[in-house]
Order: sequence, then structure tokens, then C-alpha cells
Amino acid sequence: MQAFLFLVRLAGLLSLTSRFLVTSALQEGLPESVVEALLRPSHVSERLVGLQVRGSNFTLGNMPFLILSGTIHYFRVPRDYWKDSLLKLKACGFNTVTTHVPWNLHEPRRGQFHYSGNLDLIAFISLASEVDLWVILCVGPYIGSDLDLGGLPSWLLKDSHMKLRTTHKGFTAAVNRYFDDLIPKIRGFQFQEEGPIIAMQMENEYGSYNLDKRYMPYIKNALLSRGIKTMLMTADTGQGLLKGHTPTVFATLHMKSIRQKTYEHLSSAQVRTAQRRGVFSFISGSAPPSPPPAVLMESVREMLKLRFSLNFYMFHGGTNFGFTGGAAFPGHRLPMVTSYDYGALLTEDGGYTPEYLVFQEFFRVPSFQHQDHRPKDTYAPLAAGHFISLWDTLIHQDDEPVRSTGPLSMEQLSVNEGSGQSAGYILYETVITRGGILNSDGHVKDRGQVFLDDKYIGVLDDTHQKLTLPSDHYKEFLTLRILVENQGRLASGTSMNQERKGLTGNIYLNGSPLRKFKIYSLEMQNKFIQRKLPNIWKPSFLHTVGPAFFLALLRVGSQPKDTFMSLQGWTKGVVFINGQNLGRYWNVGPQETLYVPGPWLKPGLNEIIVFEEFKSTLLIYFTNTSQLGKRLPPRKQLRQLPASRGVCARFPGPGHAPPLPASPRFSWRFSRPRLLCLLLPWPLGPSWRSPGGGCAAQPGPPS
Repeated sequence: MQAFLFLVRLAGLLSLTSRFLVTSALQEGLPESVVEALLRPSHVSERLVGLQVRGSNFTLGNMPFLILSGTIHYFRVPRDYWKDSLLKLKACGFNTVTTHVPWNLHEPRRGQFHYSGNLDLIAFISLASEVDLWVILCVGPYIGSDLDLGGLPSWLLKDSHMKLRTTHKGFTAAVNRYFDDLIPKIRGFQFQEEGPIIAMQMENEYGSYNLDKRYMPYIKNALLSRGIKTMLMTADTGQGLLKGHTPTVFATLHMKSIRQKTYEHLSSAQVRTAQRRGVFSFISGSAPPSPPPAVLMESVREMLKLRFSLNFYMFHGGTNFGFTGGAAFPGHRLPMVTSYDYGALLTEDGGYTPEYLVFQEFFRVPSFQHQDHRPKDTYAPLAAGHFISLWDTLIHQDDEPVRSTGPLSMEQLSVNEGSGQSAGYILYETVITRGGILNSDGHVKDRGQVFLDDKYIGVLDDTHQKLTLPSDHYKEFLTLRILVENQGRLASGTSMNQERKGLTGNIYLNGSPLRKFKIYSLEMQNKFIQRKLPNIWKPSFLHTVGPAFFLALLRVGSQPKDTFMSLQGWTKGVVFINGQNLGRYWNVGPQETLYVPGPWLKPGLNEIIVFEEFKSTLLIYFTNTSQLGKRLPPRKQLRQLPASRGVCARFPGPGHAPPLPASPRFSWRFSRPRLLCLLLPWPLGPSWRSPGGGCAAQPGPPS
């Protein structure tokens, strides 16, 4: 999990001066002595002293300071909409934006850094300053944020002895190179350098990991030695707080709520701030609703009564475009869905929610009114008129297949200039002369479809590790194909070191390990989708089975608008529009639509390519509203399915093969927020302990 919104403790009445901006008088029921005053970048001229703790207050530039912050991930929001989201944050009464820096996206290949397009961090920070917002930057190197491997690059796992988030030599060498590139870019944007950055969070919830006591001091020194002057912060759960803190570094604590009794314990520990974080919900059936706005505001009111400030993770959640989403493992693997709506104050596409409007009214900020400039459209349905079988594209791959005696994982491949494969699919081919029992021995990560030539046989995953191949002796060799999907690496936990994908070990036929593989890397990067193919597209007509690529053309008017794509009747796969990866879809739910940003469309014809693993109807629909779907608890959903039939029983695989088996370890989820967290100055004394001997706050993610 991760830190959410940073809140600050209030201390009495703040006088109104030319340096303060009063955003509201608190509503009835709050202490009369408390007035919210927001200090913004345009109101500060003295920049010698940054964010500090003095008594029971924060100060900034030696003036009392209240932080009201919301989290927006620049990499989850289309760049064209960054300013719109930041203005809406400001219009809601916030004065600070918090964002996380994903190492895996900025250094996708070892030694190759990217800071352009949707990854232009400097442009985002500059835009926040232009809008008159402060910035809290979470630089990692691990950030969590429900990203693949928690935002760490997968090429780290090419080292078979890698120990992530420790002082393991291979890890620190990579971190040093990354920080050597990143920190000089952001150093000049610190508060002391006339910039908007007032604090930096190092790592995330390390107390829950805690494999190396030398690690957090190493990260602290790595930042300080490169010129970081702003306040450093850590973020931990109640259980991990004492293990995750670092001397002289400000600590944040994640909590579900703040009660009077808890407040009394924390007051003796000189609590300064609070954070609000998300609650996760899971696939199938009816989604648990977000708390009503009245309940949300009662929580906010209670926090202000207790003299704490407020911050939201997420303020605007956005989208897990492409293969960026990670996975969780609360007993069984739960990959993230594409939407990162998260129950935030803004919807996935940046629209206002009832909570936003109630919150804005609560703080009364009419001078910051900002209209919604993201019009939606419902484009006419269309059909995918052409297709290419996956097998027909293999000879047109940019790279030759890797030949290996035994199977290699994605990370072990020599592709991408030695950095291995990060995401997408990977295809293993070998030849067999007889059938029998195919046993994966748990080495398929995460989900593998098995074919004999192009005939679909079944699925292997953590739950289904054996398949029966036809037992007759073959008159000639048949090609055994295993198409493995990486559904996202764990975003947290001590098992991250084992998160290699593809075939991670031997696979057996009748007890003997298979040998002599041809391995195709199917990362499906933009250049792969946009490359010029020979004229091998075929009319789809009645061809609806995969694995195959389906092509459709969407005609858009002179002013492209946001929309949502519905693939009702399709089964499972990935969608690309004009070469941009919109993300994954799967008919098991809960998500039923994919967000299509208007800036990714163009006037005239737009190319839509759908990679479908199983079966489609060829029809693509559009709507102007997001549909996150209904869900049952995963186990209840699985109980409702026949033992021999899977969640895709309506859509059998190629050649009317047996239906896709259900897998309780591969449910999908999306997240919805509402947790509180606290920011604590160190050192903490024995008073932090509750009367029962445990932490006064024992949050833990709700089930």
C-alpha cells in the first residue's frame, strides 16, 4: 500500500495577512479558534527556511503553514489534462499536489532514461508551480502505488541473486545511477531554490518490508548527498512504523480513522499531520459503494475538530494505461484492473464527483471556480473488419526468437539490449511426438494458454498446473505452444524478489522436462503495433476466435472528445488506439469500459487494434460514461461456476475447445479510498504504545 494525502496539524487561529489566503470559515460544529489558512507559492518571498516543525505547527518560510494536499499521478493522466486536474485540485481548496515518481517507467531499459510526453516530470512540476500549488514528491526508489513491481524496473530481476529494497550491491548500484540522473533534474525545483517542492517522501512503507536496517539510512544519504534540502518523509502502517522510521526524517502513519482515544495517545507523541488513503475492493458482483458524501465530510469535520489537516490519495486516480498495473496477494493473486478510478474526488476521466462538490462547498472557495473542459462523446458502434492471427505475425517480429535448451523467464531474455522483457506476453514453442500429462510444476507466471499447432488445449496457471494432451502417437512432429501472459508483478510484499514472469522453470511432459525452445518476446510496445506490416490483414467476416489482432477504424469529427470503449461480447485481451495502449480488458469484470482520452484521437480515421486471446463478436461500442461493473466476492463468484466450466464458458476458445477454466488466484480488482494516516516527528517515546502494548493505531488494509 502507500502513503496517501499529507495532512498537517492545526494550532489555533492564524491571523490573516497579505501572505495568507483564507479559503473558508469552518462550518458549524468546528472550534471557533480554528481557521484554515493556505499559504501558496505566490504568497512567499522568503525562501531561506523550508518546511519545518515548530511546536505543534508546520512552518514554511518561518510562517505557520497548513498543508492540504491531493495525489495526482502524472503518468496516469494524459498530459493534455494535467493542468485541468491541477486547477480542479486548487478549486477544491487544496494548496499542494503529491505525486510519485515511477522508476520503472523512467528507466525501462538499464541506463536509458525517459522524461518526455506523459513522463515529463519537470513539466508537471512546473505546471503545478504555474497553477500556484506546492509539490510533495515521492521519489522512491520504491513507491508502491499499485504499479508493476511497485514502480521498480523489472530488469533488476535479471540478477538471480537480486534483493530488492536492500543494500545488495546490485540494487544500490542501480539506485545510484537512477538518482544520479533524476535528482539533478528536480534539485532546482526545491523550495529553497525558488521552486514548489516543499517535501520529498523516501521509499514507501518500508517498515512492512524491513529486510535491511542499513537501507533507509542509505536512501536518506543518497538524497542528501545529491543536494536535497527539503524536508524528507517516510510513510508506514501502524505495524511497520517503528521499523520503517529513520532518525531525523519525518514519519507518516497510515490509519483508517482517528478516534478521540487514539488522538489522546498520539498527542503525547507530538502528532503533526494526517493522510487519507484507499480501501481496496475486489472482482465480481456488486461493488461496495464509496461512503456517502455526508459520511466523508463528517470524517473531515472530526479530523479538523482534532486539529488535523486533510489530504487525499487519490484526488485524481486516472488510468493504468498499458501494462503498468501491478498485483496484490491478500491470500490469492489479484491483478489490478485498468481503471485507477480509486473512488477519488475526481472520476477516472477527471469529472466531478458528489464528494468533490461537497468538499468544495465545505471549504467555500468561489474565487477558484474551474469549469469542466473535458466534453464526452458517444461514437457510433463499429465492427472490426480485418484480423491477423497471432501465429501469422511471428515471422514479422522485429527480433528473432530466442533459442534456448530450457525455458527462460521474461527477465532472462536477451531482448531490449540485455534488459529483458518487462510486460505483455511471451510465447514458448517446442516440438513433441506424443501426448500425455503436461505438468507446469507451478512455473507458469501468470497464465499460460496451451496449443498444439493452432489448436487450443487449455490454460495453465498457479491453480491449474496439469493438462492432458492427446495421447495418440503423432505421425509427425507437432508444435507445442505455450502463450504466457504477465498479469502484473506484485506491487508490495517480501515476495517481490521472486516476481519473474513467463516460464520460470522446467515444464514436464510425462515426467520428462521439455527441451529446445523457441521463445518469442511479445511485449506489444508502441513500435510493434505501429510498424508497417505487409498486406496480410484478412477480412474478419465470421472469424471471431483468437489469439489474433482485430482491426477497426473509428471516424472522428474535427474536435475529438473523450469516450469510453465497451467490448461487450469480447473475452480477454488488450486494446490499442493510434498506437497507444489503452490497457487490458477481461469479461470477468468488474470493469466494463476502457477510457479513451480525446487527445489520443485525431480528426478523421483512428486505428483501433484489439488483441483478443479467445473469442469476440467483432463489434465495438462507445459510451460517454464509465462502467466499472458489478462484482461478487471472488470466492462466491467461483462457487457459482460449474467445476468443469470457467468464467468464459460463454466464449469457448479456438476451434470450440474446452472453455477457459476459472482461476481463484487471478481475480481482478480496483480500489476505492477512505483511510486516514498520520505524520509524526521523531523520536517517538514509549507513549506511542497503546495501553495494551500494541501500536495505538493498527490500520491494516480493510478486506
